[in-house]
Amino acid sequence: MDFLTNEKLTIIGAAGMIGSNMAQTALMMKLTPNICLYDPYAPALEGVAEEMYHCAFEGVNLTYTSDIAEALTGASYVVSSGGAARKAGMTREDLLKGNAEIAVQLGKDIKQYAPNVKHVVVVFNPADITGLIVMLYAGIKPSQISTLAALDSTRLQNELSKYFAVPTSQISNCRTYGGHGEQMAVFASTATVNGKSLSSYIGTDALPENEWEAIKQRVIQGGKHIIDLRGRSSFQSPAYMSIKMIAAAMGEKPFTWPVGAFVTEGKFKNILMAMETTVNADGVSYKYPEGTAEEKAELENSYKHLCDLRDEVIAMGIIPSLDKWGELNANIG
Repeated sequence: MDFLTNEKLTIIGAAGMIGSNMAQTALMMKLTPNICLYDPYAPALEGVAEEMYHCAFEGVNLTYTSDIAEALTGASYVVSSGGAARKAGMTREDLLKGNAEIAVQLGKDIKQYAPNVKHVVVVFNPADITGLIVMLYAGIKPSQISTLAALDSTRLQNELSKYFAVPTSQISNCRTYGGHGEQMAVFASTATVNGKSLSSYIGTDALPENEWEAIKQRVIQGGKHIIDLRGRSSFQSPAYMSIKMIAAAMGEKPFTWPVGAFVTEGKFKNILMAMETTVNADGVSYKYPEGTAEEKAELENSYKHLCDLRDEVIAMGIIPSLDKWGELNANIG
C-alpha cells in the first residue's frame, strides 16, 4: 500500500467525535500506516479502535492506548482535540480555564515523550490560546504548531455560496483572520464571486450592506448554528480540516486556508491567531493580511481580544509573563 509517510501520527482525544473522525479520515487518506489513538477514557477509545478495525483498512498498524507516554513516544505528528467540547449557550472562551490546563499538560507531555515531533495541530478551544500554551510548554518552534481556524473561512465560503446560489467552486479566497471566536475579523476585500470582487457587490442590490452584515454574523456564529441544529458541537468539519493540515505538514499538497500561527514580529506579535498562512513540509508560515482600513481595524480589535485572553491566562498563573517565555521555550526570542 502507498502511504504518504511511515512516520507515527498520534491522535489525542480519539474517543470523542472529532478524534474518531480524525482517525477514520487519516486512514482513508492513507497518510501513514502508523497511527496511535489516545484518550484517557479507555472503554470508548477501545470502541473507536474496534470500529476502525472493522473497516478492514489494509496495511495499517493502528494502535490505541490510555497511556500518554506510549501514545507520544516516537510520534512525528500530533493532532489534538482532547479538550472539553462546547455545549449549547457556551462561547469558545467559556472553555478557557479547563482547556488551558489541559494544554499545559499536553505541552509538557510532548516535550517529554515526543521531543522530535515535526508538527502539532491543536483543535480544542479556545484554540488560539490552547495552541499558544502547548507551544510554550512543548518547547517547539512556532513553525511547528498550527491551530484550526480554517473553518471560519470555509463557513464564509458556504454562506456566500448559499446567498448567491452558486457552487463553492465559483467563490474564491474567502478569508477570516484574527481569533477563532466571537471577535474574528471577516474580510470581504480578498474574496471573489464568479470572478468578481465581493466588495463590488456590497452596498448594491445584489448584496445590501445589511445582508453582508448578516452573513458576517452567520460566519461568526457558524459553530453555534451547528450546536443549535445537531445538539452538539461540530465534529466532521474540524476533523477533516485538521487532518488536511497534518497531511500538508507530512508533505502532501500545501494547506492554504488561514490557520492559527504564532506571530513573532510586527504589531500582532506574541499571540497565536489566524493570519495569511501556508502549511507545508516546512511547517506553518504566515504573512500579514492585506485589507481595507476598516478590515484592518477589525483585525486589530480581534488581536486586542486575544491579548486580553492571553493576559487572563497569565494572571491565572497558567503561563508566565511575556518576559519569561524564553526561559520556558528557547525557540521564542
